[in-house]
Amino acid sequence: MQTHGWHKPAARFLRGVFAALVLAPISAFGQADYAREKRWADEIAAAIVVGDPVQLEIPSGRKFLAIYTPNAKATAGIVVVHGMGVHPDWGVIGALRSRLAEQGYATLSVQMPVLAADAKGEQYEALFPEAAERLAAAVAFLRGKNMKKVALVAHSMGARMANHFIVHAGEARVDAWVAIGILGEYAAPAGFKAPVLDLYGEKDFPAVLGAAEKRAAAIRTVRGSGQVQVAGADHFFAGMEAELVRQVKLFLDNRLR
Repeated sequence: MQTHGWHKPAARFLRGVFAALVLAPISAFGQADYAREKRWADEIAAAIVVGDPVQLEIPSGRKFLAIYTPNAKATAGIVVVHGMGVHPDWGVIGALRSRLAEQGYATLSVQMPVLAADAKGEQYEALFPEAAERLAAAVAFLRGKNMKKVALVAHSMGARMANHFIVHAGEARVDAWVAIGILGEYAAPAGFKAPVLDLYGEKDFPAVLGAAEKRAAAIRTVRGSGQVQVAGADHFFAGMEAELVRQVKLFLDNRLR
């Protein structure tokens, strides 16, 4: 991916900034709605049909829900990341995590930190540092299950959180990333070399469509990367979940196996 003129000192600076961020108290960023998150966890865990609820933990000691769906033959795992204010079995996320597991991957769908239901998108940026810690824990979980390769598949606000994680991932790197309907442009991850699929719908949000050319330019130098617009699809791929899963699987099969 392009580094937009960044050099090694800048990369070291960003790593230092990230270290300071993850050590700072969560109140410095804004308070996630943990009560809302717990209500969802209680409801979801009792209703899961495909996969198993697991509890992961970040360095602060806070635990969070993830849904692990193994596949006995899997050698690659996928961390599935939902969008703003929803949960790890919601809508298109439930389709991705279950259908990709059916097709040969182990999936781990992760609860991202949420705010109150009336929160605006820009307010979620305060939660990105904790989101990055959760994604690092998810990647470590799949590595611990002997997955030789691990990919991120992230939708909407979850794709922005995944981008923040990738910029600051350090040793918790992934082997491929699918960004679905990411809002706006990519931040430039210094030294990121894993292939990226920028995937979005023909009828997506204006912020997604308007920045498509810039996103394509940002990943052009990353070998194996590409951009796909799915004809007729909206931001949530409503009624087109099968085509979304097909596109994701096609990309990952060529890069993880």
